[in-house]
Amino acid sequence: MRSGTGFIAALDQSGGSTPGALAAYGIDESQYSGDEQMFDRIHEMRSRIMTSPAFGGDRILAAILFEDTMHRQVAGRAAADYLWSVRQVVPFLKIDKGLAAEAGGVRLMKPIPGLDDLLGRGLAAGVLGTKMRSLITQADPDGIAAIAAQQFDIAGQVLAAGLVPIIEPEVSIDCPQKAVAEKLLRSAIEARLDGLEAGQHVMLKLTLPEEDGLHAPLAAHPAVLRVVALSGGYSRAEADRRLARNHGIIASFSRALTEGLQVSQSDAEFNARLDSAISDIYAASVT
Repeated sequence: MRSGTGFIAALDQSGGSTPGALAAYGIDESQYSGDEQMFDRIHEMRSRIMTSPAFGGDRILAAILFEDTMHRQVAGRAAADYLWSVRQVVPFLKIDKGLAAEAGGVRLMKPIPGLDDLLGRGLAAGVLGTKMRSLITQADPDGIAAIAAQQFDIAGQVLAAGLVPIIEPEVSIDCPQKAVAEKLLRSAIEARLDGLEAGQHVMLKLTLPEEDGLHAPLAAHPAVLRVVALSGGYSRAEADRRLARNHGIIASFSRALTEGLQVSQSDAEFNARLDSAISDIYAASVT
C-alpha cells in the first residue's frame, strides 16, 4: 500500500447508497424486494466487477468492501480471500454506519455499535484495514475540528486492533466555500497526525481539492501510509483531470469507477467498459 502502483476500487455502497448504485447499473427498485434481495443484487454486480479479467493487482492496489460483502463469497471463496489470493488486491472494510444529521456545517458518523467485534471479524477475514466516512458541508472551523476529532478517535481504536484506518472526512463538492473548508481540514488533520505515536500509520481519503497540490504535505507526513482521493460526485472524466493535477495522490473511486456499467451488457461489453474505466483512473493515479 505504501509504494505500489495503482488505485483503490471502492466497492462499499451501503444500505443507503445501494439503490442509487443499482439504478445506475440498470436495476430499479421494482426488480427486488427488501434489503436481502437488494444486497443479493448489489453483490452480483460487485462479483461481476471483481471476477472481470480487467480487475487485478496490476492496476488496482486495493478494494474497499461493505460488511455484507465480506461475509459473502466470490467465485467460491470468501470475498477478502478472493481479492488477495486470486487477484492480488488488498482488501479493506467499510466500518461506519452512515451519517448523523447535519450540525455545525458537518455530518458526523453515527455511533458504531459492536466495533471491536467487527474489527476482530475483519482481521480474521484477512482485511488490511478499514474505512470510515463523514461529511463536511460548510467551512465551519468548529465543525471541521469535530470531524477530525471523531475520525482520529475511531482510528485509534482501529490501530489498536492491528488494522490500518482509512480516514475519510469528505468535503462536499457543493460546499459554498470548498477551498476554505479544505484548508481548515488540512490544518485539523495535520494537528491530529502529529499526535499519533511513533510507528502508527493511517491513510487519508480526501476530496479532490480546489487548490492543486493542497494535500501534498499530508502525503509527505511520516504517519501517512497513502493519500487517496474520492470522486465525490464528479464525473469520471472530471475526477481524472483533477487527480492527474495532484501528484502523489491516487484514486479511490466508487461511482466514477462503475460509471457506464450496465446489467444488460454482455460480458465482453461489460469487461471492455470496465477495462476502459480502470485504464483511465490508473493513468490519472500514476501521473
